[in-house]
Amino acid sequence: MDPLSQLLSGIRAEGSVVTHAVLTAPWTIRFTDGAPMTMITVLRGGGTLVLADGTRQCLAADDTVIVRGPEPFHFTDRPESLGVPHTEYEIACFTEVDCTAADLSGINWGEDSGEATALLVGAYRASSRRHERLVRALPPALVIHEDAEICPWMEAVATEAVSHSAGSQAMMDRLLDWGLVCTLRSWFEQAGADAPGWYRGVEDPLVAPALEAIHARPGLPWTVATLAAQAGVSRALFAKRFTAIMGTPPLAYLTELRMEEAEELLTATDLTVAQIARSLGYADAFGFSAAFKRHRGLSPTGFRAAA
Repeated sequence: MDPLSQLLSGIRAEGSVVTHAVLTAPWTIRFTDGAPMTMITVLRGGGTLVLADGTRQCLAADDTVIVRGPEPFHFTDRPESLGVPHTEYEIACFTEVDCTAADLSGINWGEDSGEATALLVGAYRASSRRHERLVRALPPALVIHEDAEICPWMEAVATEAVSHSAGSQAMMDRLLDWGLVCTLRSWFEQAGADAPGWYRGVEDPLVAPALEAIHARPGLPWTVATLAAQAGVSRALFAKRFTAIMGTPPLAYLTELRMEEAEELLTATDLTVAQIARSLGYADAFGFSAAFKRHRGLSPTGFRAAA
């Protein structure tokens, strides 16, 4: 499994969809649910995104923005007139109970409204800690301009989903998961050399085989030599190339990945420290505990208790 796919395995739109909103000015949507990531695609019309620190970003038709949580933010059609009466909506699906389109009856869901702004909105729920490294690689808000043909297609799918009860939630979940992956890939590709090493490495013919092997089986006793063999090159060439692309030596990257997997296992399973140590390639619990404390500042038991 490639690193991006693995990181995204911990975050999904499962039941977290706000879906297809059609809004007539003046309006403001406040996002207060603390979601790890929220994606907004402007299908028609536009507005201004206002982050918690006051940063503003104008969004127009065919723009998609991913906002990094958990700070609250809002999206409005006219920020300069926030002092005048607005129709205000609040999205707080994760703070109380799960919410669906039907629970937000103040918004016209999936209905045409003349010159109204149409949005596709999804709040993403974290099911594990794997998404955290992905979130750290993102700016507070990233904006991608979609292909002009994509948004009408997405709106047609969203309208169909909210007009039928059977399978509509699953359809919207899959649509928003697909949209998240596509938007992130577009942004990382545009970032070029500024994209995180774990993304750039997948595109490199020497680094990619080793990177995939490490992520697929982090518990194997990997060495620089065995990883170089995955790429079919010498140890020296592999180590130099890996470090240049990833920004860290191969075995240092492997250790960090093991520590992240350990965090996941400590918080999401009842495995003992000894069992986790063996699964991650450590000979005994003592060696694993020493490595974990050196990298995380807490023993595995202390980390589990704190989490």
